[in-house]
Amino acid sequence: MNTHGPDTYGRLNADVYDEWHADLDPTDAVHRLADLIDQGPAGPVLELAVGTGRVTIPLAARGVDLRGIDASEEMVQRLRAKPGGATIPVTIGDMVDVDPGTDDDFAMIFVVFTTFFFLMSQEDQVRCFANVARRLLPGGRFVLECLVPDLARYQRQQSVDAHRVDLDHVRLVAVRHDPVEQRFAGQHILISNDGIRLAPVAMRYAWPSELDLMARLAGLDRRHRWGGWRHEPYLGTGTHVTVYEKPARPAS
Repeated sequence: MNTHGPDTYGRLNADVYDEWHADLDPTDAVHRLADLIDQGPAGPVLELAVGTGRVTIPLAARGVDLRGIDASEEMVQRLRAKPGGATIPVTIGDMVDVDPGTDDDFAMIFVVFTTFFFLMSQEDQVRCFANVARRLLPGGRFVLECLVPDLARYQRQQSVDAHRVDLDHVRLVAVRHDPVEQRFAGQHILISNDGIRLAPVAMRYAWPSELDLMARLAGLDRRHRWGGWRHEPYLGTGTHVTVYEKPARPAS
């Protein structure tokens, strides 16, 4: 896993990503993001780590002026092959830089499905927050959907879970946990009659309070924290959706 880089996950998972995550319905996320866009300043919207367009395409279909960044050309090719995907401007690059190839500032920047944790160091996560703040319009929002790590599930800092068991294949997820670096290193393992398929994933998690501190350092204020896209109460477990805001300029 030492050679795992920003493009590794997409390069090795693009051809199976949509199939393996077919149960993820983007409807609630798209609806809530659209509401937040309507409540904020006028301007374009930027998604970090657009992937295959699971959220990007239906949100753009609502008329949102949407741009994207992703490290994986393979994932973006999948997006561009879908109806509506080819018209969304996407830059190939590292999301830490928040550089969509234009000089525009944004009404909203968002990253979903815990993908923010693909930034593998605290330094990169802090830098991403700072770059997001720099590119937001006054009153603009930074929205993150992140997991809350359940460290109790790791015995001897490791776990193996069966995500799917069918007649002709089994999909497992094996993970090792580094509590010092706050990192997970894992493999999706597909065992079928055709053989064994490995798809690695690595992430550096951050606790919600740590994200709040990153936001504060970047000059962003926390406005909301929900337990999901339907405004569920945040109870400290599972996932959270957090909205940070760039303060509006003081009146002259």
